[in-house]
Amino acid sequence: MSTRLLSASAPFILTVLVFLALAIALFIGLGQPPLQTLAALVQFAVGDSYSLSQTLAKTGPILLCALAAAVPGRLGLISVGAEGQLHAGAIAGTAIVLLAPTWPAPVLLPLMLLCAAAGGALYGYVPGLLRARLDVNETIVTLLMNYVSVLLVAALVFGPWRDPASQGWPATMQFPPAAVLPALPGSRIHLGLLLGVIAALALHVYFNHSRWADKVRILAGNRKVGETFGLSFGFWVIVLMSVGGALAGLAGISEVSAIQGRLQQSISLGYGLTGFLVSWLSRHQPLIILPVSLCVGGLVAGSDALQMFAKVPAASAVILQGLLFAAALAVPGLLARWRNAS
Repeated sequence: MSTRLLSASAPFILTVLVFLALAIALFIGLGQPPLQTLAALVQFAVGDSYSLSQTLAKTGPILLCALAAAVPGRLGLISVGAEGQLHAGAIAGTAIVLLAPTWPAPVLLPLMLLCAAAGGALYGYVPGLLRARLDVNETIVTLLMNYVSVLLVAALVFGPWRDPASQGWPATMQFPPAAVLPALPGSRIHLGLLLGVIAALALHVYFNHSRWADKVRILAGNRKVGETFGLSFGFWVIVLMSVGGALAGLAGISEVSAIQGRLQQSISLGYGLTGFLVSWLSRHQPLIILPVSLCVGGLVAGSDALQMFAKVPAASAVILQGLLFAAALAVPGLLARWRNAS
């Protein structure tokens, strides 16, 4: 039993070791003491309550965007549109706040979340429909649609949604308290993270213990066999792409409402692409996505703090993420090749 456990954990352990070696090489190249910098990275990620709060704040949107890629991924679809769906959800959720800013929180908050989910779902529905009806590649469509919603946010905050009282800053008005997601007192840990955790648990149950999951597995394994048994590939493409979009839409309005307090440019730190990579590293398994998202959130938060306090270049955060993903992708392949060769 212990040998089997060691064999199963070997790729993870080796991936961590390879990443640490690459990170050490990076810090040496930057002229920073590697061991002290790594220790500072961990300290800035989870060393105190404030650091942990920052890590969890980054984990929320990464988790939701990872789930947004994982849901269609269970059917074999490659959706890279979480970034665009995040912005679409932010636009739709902000629209209802601007339309009815005086509504009470018990009405406005659920409606804001519902509109954000609907906006993200619509942004997932379009490439899903194109794939289902015209067999248009969903990867290309979702990639191109990312640019549309990002630019649409810019057009709105520079144009009709711009707050006249912002003194020239391109942003909407400040969200009223009734439209701000609840958060733990004195922290940035808000309802968006809880929604992500609940979604991950619900998706795990759905994809592993529901009768509908069998239909998805059959279609993912062999589309022709599934259609022979009367299953509709196009129907499930549209449904799963829309559900994934809804999750990313919730990530968008969570960032706008709880973190920034208004819609403005740069509402995402590349959460969509990061979530896509987290999903693929986790093999689209929701329960695995949870800890991986937390690790990546800690890496992002710790790297941001390193930039401010250790004078490490801002690009180091992106480089460290790239090194982590490269190690996680390369190590299993190298181990499989080594086993086949032996």
